[in-house]
Amino acid sequence: MKLTHMFKYLSTCLLFTSGSLMAQERILSIGGDVTEIIYALNAEKDLIGRDSTSIIPEQAKKLPDVGYMRNLNTEGILALKPTRIIATQAAQPTVVLEQVKAAGVNVDHVPLQYTVESVVEKIKTVGKLVGKEQQAVTLADKFVNEINAIDNSPKDVKVLFILSRSGTSQMVAGSNTAPDTAIKLVGAKNAMSSSVRYVPISQEGIIAANPDLIVISSLSIKDLGSIDKLWELPGIAYTNAGKKKQAVVVDDIAFLAFGLTIPAELQKMRQAVEKASQL
Repeated sequence: MKLTHMFKYLSTCLLFTSGSLMAQERILSIGGDVTEIIYALNAEKDLIGRDSTSIIPEQAKKLPDVGYMRNLNTEGILALKPTRIIATQAAQPTVVLEQVKAAGVNVDHVPLQYTVESVVEKIKTVGKLVGKEQQAVTLADKFVNEINAIDNSPKDVKVLFILSRSGTSQMVAGSNTAPDTAIKLVGAKNAMSSSVRYVPISQEGIIAANPDLIVISSLSIKDLGSIDKLWELPGIAYTNAGKKKQAVVVDDIAFLAFGLTIPAELQKMRQAVEKASQL
């Protein structure tokens, strides 16, 4: 009788242990580019939350939102009971992620640099973390092929990328930014290459730069109110781009996070560059 009870006890323990070992990960994704990759790898079944920049693909919006990736909150994150956080290196504040890690949550950072090689590394890093390493290799190869298909023959076209956010002055992208890399990938020149990172827009600076084409994100246009408002920004009307009304609207996640969808945006941008070169 005692052996029977012991057998039942051991069986119960074994079942409990097996269930624990097979317990599904509860992943919180921080960064639109990271979330996009997780979905592209068909690993979204483990996702239990996202940050507010994670809006691609559309179904990601159904996940609980822990807020903007640069303004994270410890309580909000822990409330979702994640077992793992996969976060872009841009995620802030660092102290919040340290507190979450101290609470027993695995926190993994994904590289954020604005190069094709960095995107490949990012894809493979996420693939390893979600157990989709072979799929990640395939996805990375696809991404590189899409980039290589873009015509990057040099064009004497100066491009200005404008970023507008509610409550702040408009900014333009200099070197060491995602837009700067994008401009180079389509064979154009960054009109603000003498500046580093993002700098506030100024009438004198814009007129001196004299861009032939304006690139602006869709959310920036929404913030301005309409594409027509673009031409009213300081100095723009006096530039070649302003006089000829040359502008192209691109996706925020693709450009600012250098995500998987950037090849399509680069193709669009290349077409605009070619048009501007003929005017």
